Amino acid sequence: MKNKFLIFITLLAPVYFFSDKLFAFCGFYVARADATLYNNASRVVLVRNEDKTVITMMNDYQGELKDFAIVVPVPFVLKKNQIKVGDGKVVDHLDAFTAPRLVEYFNSPCDMGECGYCDGESPRPRIDVITQNKKDDGVKVEATYTIGEYDIKILSAKFSDGLEEWLTNNGYKIPKGASSALKPYIQQKQKFFVAKVNLKKQAQTGLKFLRPIQFAFNSEKFMLPIRLGMINAKGPQELFVYVLTKNGRVETTNYRTVKLPSEVEVPEFVKQDFSNFYKSMFDYQLKKENYRAVFTEHFWDMSWCDPCAVEPLSKKELRSLGVFW
Repeated sequence: MKNKFLIFITLLAPVYFFSDKLFAFCGFYVARADATLYNNASRVVLVRNEDKTVITMMNDYQGELKDFAIVVPVPFVLKKNQIKVGDGKVVDHLDAFTAPRLVEYFNSPCDMGECGYCDGESPRPRIDVITQNKKDDGVKVEATYTIGEYDIKILSAKFSDGLEEWLTNNGYKIPKGASSALKPYIQQKQKFFVAKVNLKKQAQTGLKFLRPIQFAFNSEKFMLPIRLGMINAKGPQELFVYVLTKNGRVETTNYRTVKLPSEVEVPEFVKQDFSNFYKSMFDYQLKKENYRAVFTEHFWDMSWCDPCAVEPLSKKELRSLGVFW
């Protein structure tokens, strides 16, 4: 009986966002003094049901500094009960559940469906997209909170250069290009979620990623702000977006969505080094699309899987991410 190896990328949806500079993290880091800080990989869980959106952000960081902050545009002034520190283990579980995997099947005389293949297409979720300074700089502190290891301010701003000046005057080193990147959000009358991070407390968590920040709001717009992430870029960045919806597969409107190769039979030697094989395949797809596409890696019904990389998330875990249906 001959073994058969197939790559299963069972196109939930971790989605890679790329541009000329490879978009990543949904905001940008502002570092105190002259410290530099870059993000190369970020994970965002985006839960959407009707008009309610819950966003959980886990972001990596690089650089030796005592204090830094993140800036993320939000549609409204968030209340304290709309913000919390999330559980990184739940995001890790979701990441593992949706991870690409190599599956081994035996070449027996049974029907393909009986051997574990999917006879029909999987369910396809869809998306309808996705204190003032003495000088009047047009910035107003709308709210101030302390949540976990994060000190949070919600800002409104009239001018992008005014917001840049406010952050600079409050001790933050603004990345080059911040003002122009902030401008579109100010024109849309977005607010700005500024969260300072105590790295000493963060280090005590023992996590590679910052503990996730989660916030929820109601809005007719289904979107994820990613433009700011590029101004922290130092080479390629990766953004994994896990979108959970009640019905439908998620696609983007501003970038072409490309399905990665899936259910493809590969030689047996791939079993010995699947990680590097997959990385090489993905790098090839990036170059093929000239780094200007969104790659759909996985979509599936969260209640079951075939084959499962790990067990599906529990109801408790899903609720912690904002899945209340």
